Amino acid sequence: MNERRCTDTIEHFVVSAKQMAAIEQRMFKAGMPVAALMEKVSGLITEKIMELYPLTVVSKIGVMVGPGHNGGDALVVARELYLKGYEVKLYRPLVKGKELTQAHYDYAISLRIPVSQAIEGLSECEVIIDGLFGFGMTRSLTGDLAAAVGAINHWSIPVISIDLPSGLDTDTGEVLGSAIEADYTFCLGLWKRAFFQDRSLPYLGKVELINFGIPLADVKAVLGEKEVIKTMSESVARSFLPLPRPLVTHKYKQGHLLIIAGSRQYAGGVILTGLGARGSGVGMVSIAAPTSLKSMLVTHLPEAIIMDCAETESVFGRGGIAELPTKAMEWDNYDAIVIGPGLTLEARLILPLVLEATTPLIIDADALNTIAQSDPMTALKSRSETTILTPHPGEFKRLFPQLVTETNDFITRTQIASEQTETTILLKGARSIIAGEGETWVIPESTPALARGGSGDVLAGLLGGLIAQSDRENISAASLTATAAVWHAQTGIIASKVHSDLGVDAFTLTQYLSRWIVSAS
Repeated sequence: MNERRCTDTIEHFVVSAKQMAAIEQRMFKAGMPVAALMEKVSGLITEKIMELYPLTVVSKIGVMVGPGHNGGDALVVARELYLKGYEVKLYRPLVKGKELTQAHYDYAISLRIPVSQAIEGLSECEVIIDGLFGFGMTRSLTGDLAAAVGAINHWSIPVISIDLPSGLDTDTGEVLGSAIEADYTFCLGLWKRAFFQDRSLPYLGKVELINFGIPLADVKAVLGEKEVIKTMSESVARSFLPLPRPLVTHKYKQGHLLIIAGSRQYAGGVILTGLGARGSGVGMVSIAAPTSLKSMLVTHLPEAIIMDCAETESVFGRGGIAELPTKAMEWDNYDAIVIGPGLTLEARLILPLVLEATTPLIIDADALNTIAQSDPMTALKSRSETTILTPHPGEFKRLFPQLVTETNDFITRTQIASEQTETTILLKGARSIIAGEGETWVIPESTPALARGGSGDVLAGLLGGLIAQSDRENISAASLTATAAVWHAQTGIIASKVHSDLGVDAFTLTQYLSRWIVSAS
């Protein structure tokens, strides 16, 4: 892979609890002392805490101490903060723990750091450090522990969690009985899967990776080739863009995208998809839409080729596409096709024809819902070219109800669905997940400003435009899909700074697509 596209750096890898444990064991077997690693990690955490809450601002810090090495980390942090002049108080509900953790506890007692076995002992603190449980927790919090977590969440005291908020499943992000609602979480060494599961986001607060120097060779040895999950950063996403353009070129060399979308009922969907495609820089856009939408499309997208489609006549009067013109079905003329936004289920008769296209196909919105009414596995596996599905969780559930029943892990769901259908899947969310062609990407950042109608239509057009103009022999569809998702998310973030986190309407969003590209220079 091109050096500028390299993602073989620690901050890009995402691991499960089992993988993280195996990586640590390799380090320990190679001679890294557990005690030395704990000191190093805790020193980095202490520095971060002192940056956030300097002694001139905060003096009283409470530390929740668990029985494992997470509790050991917390005790070393407590010791260092105490020696720096902070008033530190410990809460240690479980007295039996690992040998190293006990040694640090004994030393803390020798320093006369006060300890409480009741959570109320921390109620006067200005900051609380959560070191109860780290990665790998599987049992639900119950009894006094659950009550303590409930009390912490009820107080208006900032909480910093070490590695992961206590009570969260490391892989799925599920709450195990109850969980700490942290203000900050310092993830240790490698990102855990929970950080990219939407359900865990209310508990994580602001997150930061504490890189304590895990050897890359150990990571690769444990993950192998098939189990790798990586984050798609902005810099890597930009490296996948088809830029810069050659000096001598023309519009059809920059990709030709066909959009099949729209209905009288949902006229805006096809317009927003077209505007998203325009923002991608694709050389040419053709649009197949109901005849009644032509004047609107010409107004908003005067550069596009508009192909009139006969409309359906039903009791609902939605005016969907009844049939495609011959020109639209000359598939070899197009470098990619987007189908679905605003289509309505009335257009179900045209979908089987489009699935036969020997052209990369992005399937969105009502086209997904139409496939869900038949046999998704058979319909999708029959295609010979690249196929990309872009469902939100509701559409995913309609497509793959069995998977939703079988696993609570959104990353695993997406991977299995991709394998079963031989497609690339973009599961949209606050932390979007992309799986396909043996790759899995997660998008580390987004904004609630995108929670507006039409935002997904913009993404479909943007993705279609990228696929149409890119060199797919050297760049996978999964990588391009993740690139589009990052571009879309970062555009929302940029637009929200000008407008509001309450939401950026989809039309306004399209006007900011080019700003993310410009912001790199």
